[in-house]
Amino acid sequence: MKPDDSRLDPHDLIAIERRAAHLLDRADAWDRYPVPIDDLLAAADVTVAKYGAFNPASILAYINGKAGDAATNIKSAVSKIFGIYDADDNLIHIDETVVESKQTFLKLHETGHHDIPTHKKVFRLFQDCEKTLAPDIADQFEREANNFARFALFKGDAFMECAADHPFEIKTPIKLAKKFGASIYASAREFVRTNSRACVVFVLEPIEYVEGAGAQARVRRIEVSKSYVSQFGQPHATAITLDHPLGPMLPIGRKMTRPTTLSITDKNGVSHECVAEAFDTTHNILILLYPVKALAKSPFFLPTGSSS
Repeated sequence: MKPDDSRLDPHDLIAIERRAAHLLDRADAWDRYPVPIDDLLAAADVTVAKYGAFNPASILAYINGKAGDAATNIKSAVSKIFGIYDADDNLIHIDETVVESKQTFLKLHETGHHDIPTHKKVFRLFQDCEKTLAPDIADQFEREANNFARFALFKGDAFMECAADHPFEIKTPIKLAKKFGASIYASAREFVRTNSRACVVFVLEPIEYVEGAGAQARVRRIEVSKSYVSQFGQPHATAITLDHPLGPMLPIGRKMTRPTTLSITDKNGVSHECVAEAFDTTHNILILLYPVKALAKSPFFLPTGSSS
């Protein structure tokens, strides 16, 4: 399972969100949906490189002649690159073969490197690859850029406030993903992490069939609300197998698994009736789990700055 990829010290988080808020101000983007990415890039004075394709050959050609170690560093990871920020020319390079919602997040992530003063000063060529984007080795700057992108994409507390006006179900982040121009994956995480109710979303890799064990899905990430951790603790599953309590939720041969009740024990040993439902995004499987009592609670807003 991949660890958290966006946790920051509260003071750092406030500073990063303030930078993202200023960009939304300059682009007049707060009330426009989905996120007007071109206007944000223009307001940040950053340009997406106009290459016909994002591939090793074009990237190596572009950096030829730049700082001595650049070509060597790129060559080691060029097959996995998703985005590059070039501070010299205010350019970002994005893999145009990934889905549009991921391109949007990558553009905002790279713009974060450009717009956050310390990033631009420290790095002449900021390179993001699959390894550095993965949270298990994410450093402070990657976390800051992730939070910058997240705040800009979800307009601060706007996503949370919209979600509070919708039913408490997995279809809500799916629906809001289109409104905000985000991926369903990112929206499901945002839905849970900013929710005042106790809930958790298990993000799984696609289902695979293991000889002698049957169908299973490895856990990629577990996003929890603060109230869920307080009541039930942090889940630590590494895989959901058919004999796991959430095994029946695996959407085998279907897109969704309808809401199903099951029992979860809290930190005091008390059992709670919960509801679980699942959705297969093709890239990941999302299982949303929440106690039935959470449905009866009136929502109150959890400010974005305190959600990490």
